Amino acid sequence: MVQLHVKRGDESQFLFTTTVDVPVEELTKQVTAVYNGRLKVDRICSEMEELAEHGVTLPLNMQGLTDEQITELKLRDDWAVKCVPSGGAEFKKDEIGRRNGHAPNEKMKQVLQKTIEEAKSLISKKQVQANVCVTLEMVKEALDQLRGAVMIVYPMGLPPHDPIRLEFEDREDLSGTQAALQLIADSEAQLWWAAKELHRGKKLTEYVGKNEKTKIIVKIQKRGQGAPAREPVISPEDQKQMMMYYCRREEELKKLQKADDDSYLDSEWADRHSLKKQFQGLGDIKWGPR
Repeated sequence: MVQLHVKRGDESQFLFTTTVDVPVEELTKQVTAVYNGRLKVDRICSEMEELAEHGVTLPLNMQGLTDEQITELKLRDDWAVKCVPSGGAEFKKDEIGRRNGHAPNEKMKQVLQKTIEEAKSLISKKQVQANVCVTLEMVKEALDQLRGAVMIVYPMGLPPHDPIRLEFEDREDLSGTQAALQLIADSEAQLWWAAKELHRGKKLTEYVGKNEKTKIIVKIQKRGQGAPAREPVISPEDQKQMMMYYCRREEELKKLQKADDDSYLDSEWADRHSLKKQFQGLGDIKWGPR
C-alpha cells in the first residue's frame, strides 16, 4: 500500500493509505473527505466542551443579551424545560450569554469530556508520529462516539438551533467564520506532490510508479492557490539537531584551544628556577637590551 503523508501548508494532518492504481479523482475525494471530517470532529468537540460547562445554546434571538434585556423584551427559552440533562442540571452561568447555563451534573459532564478526549485522539495529528493511518471509517467512528455521548446526557435531543445538532445533521452554517476558511470543497480540492499537481484525469501510478511500498508527502489545498511551497531538504527537527551538534563542537574546540595555550610558561610563577634566583639575588636581573 502507498502511504501518503497529507499536509496543509507546512503542517502535518494525517497519514492515508491507498494503492498506486487508484484514480487521482477518487483519491482526491477520499483525502478531502477525511480532511473535512477531522475538522467536523474538532468543531463538535469544541462545542461539546461548552455544552458540558454551560448547557445547550439559547435561541438565536436571546444570545448575547443580558438578563435585564431578556426580561424587558419578554423573551422566553422554551427549550430550557425540554432539554434537561440526565440526572438534573447544575446552574453555571455563561458569561458571554450564548448558552442557558443549565449544565449537566458532574457525572454526565465526565461522560462528555471522556468521549471528547477519545474522539480527538482517534483523529489526532499525533497519529502521524505514531505511524497510524487515519481512514474515513475512523472519522465516522469518532462522530458516532460523540453522537452517542450527547444522546446519553440529552436523551430527548438537543434544540434544533444548537450547533452540535446542526453538525450531526450536516446542516451547519459556517459562512463568515474561521472554520469556513479551513474547509476545502471536493470540487476545489487539489493534491500536490513534489511541486506537481496530481491531475484528476490520471492515476497515481503515473506519478509515483508501480512500487506499492512508496511513501510520499502530499499537500492538499484549494484550487487557484498555486503550487505550495516545496518541502525543506531537511526537517526542522534534523536542522535543530545539526545546530545543536555544531554548537557543541564549537564549544569543544574552544576548550581544546584553551588547553593547548602555553603562554602561561612566560609567567614568573611558572619559572622552575624562580626560587633559586631569589636565594642568589638574581630575581630582578633582566637579560637583553632595555
